[in-house]
Amino acid sequence: MNVVTLGPEGTYSHRAARSISDTVDFRESVTAIVDAVADGEYDRGVVAIENSIEGSVTESLDALAEYEVAVVKEVVTPIRHALLAQGEEFDRIASHSQALAQCRGYLDSEYPDADLEAVASTARGVQMARDDASVAGIGHPDNGGDGLEVLAEDIQDQNSNATRFFVLAPLEDRSPAGGKSTFVVYPNADYPGLLLDLLEPFADRDINLTRVESRPSGERLGDYVFHIDVAAGLYEDRTAQALAEIEHIAEDGWVRRLGSYDSEHVV
Repeated sequence: MNVVTLGPEGTYSHRAARSISDTVDFRESVTAIVDAVADGEYDRGVVAIENSIEGSVTESLDALAEYEVAVVKEVVTPIRHALLAQGEEFDRIASHSQALAQCRGYLDSEYPDADLEAVASTARGVQMARDDASVAGIGHPDNGGDGLEVLAEDIQDQNSNATRFFVLAPLEDRSPAGGKSTFVVYPNADYPGLLLDLLEPFADRDINLTRVESRPSGERLGDYVFHIDVAAGLYEDRTAQALAEIEHIAEDGWVRRLGSYDSEHVV
């Protein structure tokens, strides 16, 4: 199976992607991954969707609203951050913006004078540290070695740190089967009680909402796209009934059914 995820080799996305294939290619942005799957260049793409400390990954949400793809699986993996450098003397710490934020307390306490640099991925920051003794990276401790020391482990602010990844597929692989489903809704409307109207069809049918997120539509100020996860499959009558109501509410906009899927936990 052809799989693409955020690179270079050694990212947390790479660790999640290896749970579905031993052969993984890389892109430097989430948008490029989603685009490659939508075009049929890859069978599967793996993107981070939500972290237990820092919340949703906005680039992933925006790409899912822009491209026609399916979600066919959810992978949850614990995040163990380590500080890696050639030695103790460095003045810059480079990593993905989410990793820097997840270790904010540790960095403020231990390295308050270090410059923090957000880069495309944790693995990119680790590679910078391997190439430049003045730079430290934040990534999984397994990325140590080859001249790089693990100076500290488990530096994330919460030990329960974990990230959800979506496994994406071309639209024709979308499935109605699974214990969870994801939708993107653009109502193209604005009135008091709109959000309540969008959520009530699920509550009325005892469907648990596991995530609700709004993102700017890009059309105009104050106009939003809603990302909704529910603990129910598209195959269920209650889900179909709820979606019929939502599609009526969003008749001037659109509703994207990304599909139903099951969850896998990967260490």
